[in-house]
Amino acid sequence: MNKVISFFLILGFALLASCKSGINAQTKVTTTSENLLEKRYKMLLDYPVDSMSMPRSMTIKTNLIKKVPSKDWTSGFFAGNLWQLYRLTGNEAYKNQAEKWTPFSKKESLNSNSHDVGFKVYCSFGEALKVENKQEYAAVIIKGAETLCKRFNAKVGAIRSWDFSKEIWDYPVIIDNMMNLELLFEASKLSGNKKYQEIAIQHANTTLKNQFRADNSCYHVIDYDPTSGAVRKKTTLQGYNDDSVWARGQGWAVYGFTMSYRYTKDPAYLKQAEATAKFFMNNKNLPQDGIPYWDFKDPGIPNSPRDVSAATVMASALYELYGYTKNKSYLAFADKIMTSLNSDKYILNDAVKGPFILDHSTGNWPKHDEIDEPIIYADYYFLEALLRKSNK
Repeated sequence: MNKVISFFLILGFALLASCKSGINAQTKVTTTSENLLEKRYKMLLDYPVDSMSMPRSMTIKTNLIKKVPSKDWTSGFFAGNLWQLYRLTGNEAYKNQAEKWTPFSKKESLNSNSHDVGFKVYCSFGEALKVENKQEYAAVIIKGAETLCKRFNAKVGAIRSWDFSKEIWDYPVIIDNMMNLELLFEASKLSGNKKYQEIAIQHANTTLKNQFRADNSCYHVIDYDPTSGAVRKKTTLQGYNDDSVWARGQGWAVYGFTMSYRYTKDPAYLKQAEATAKFFMNNKNLPQDGIPYWDFKDPGIPNSPRDVSAATVMASALYELYGYTKNKSYLAFADKIMTSLNSDKYILNDAVKGPFILDHSTGNWPKHDEIDEPIIYADYYFLEALLRKSNK
């Protein structure tokens, strides 16, 4: 019996008995689901190594894989997926492939034209560092943090997101940017330079102050006056409209503030993470299986696309949030998501030849881009959630 099958017979998609947290519960695992996952995982090994062809998404009807270079914000996820699969299975083949893919993101540690240095660098080199404690990996992370800090405006108190569409925004800050703070926090730990953490904290505090509504849902974009630091407008790019609730954005918020609490132990961060998590979990428009529609206020519900990526981000965040709060509702909801995803409804069948695991994510609905497709970051946070689950 190979290590992948052994792992899932033990782990399943259930709480592990006698784990570190003392949780003792177990749910049945279907052989069908195990086999589906094993086949999907192996397809990542079959994808040819090419620095200009990081897989981002896939149109199943045409079997067309969308491939991107390192400058794309999703470029670090595929290497990260391979590193995580190595940690899950112990299979050296995943590690060997990860070592080939990871260097392709290195030059992004110098790219100050992008606010997504964290996604590109930490999701690849950060995952590598968890497996191999190499100084060369740490150096790339620190360099990436230094580069990201160049996008920080002290008057605003936040890192600038996009540089495009300057006729629309003066200084846009998106909720997604909370995810890039992990690069800064880790760089401070690795280098001893407090600057990176201080900037991360300022960004988190500014986001906490301005990005959330009274019901604890979050806006996608806050546009600031870069001279005065004042809020110009609260808007969206990827939600249905400015007052809608983009599902993945809520996941970024819960994950980002839970992660920020990990490094700072600031109770305000934990409070916001819990409040937005409860908003998500208790939303009247959330489907029974826990996999949200792409926007909670899309008037087309229940005929709107789902977003598996929003679900996997939330599941991973909730496993960590449970670790700090011991609130079993977070654990139960994360398990619910993972159980739903552990089925042929969401796992791609082996007839789909591409380096992806899960179907039914939504990338950018307003632009009609990557709708109801496999998307690489959904897989990344799915695998991370499996790792976090196994440590509960």
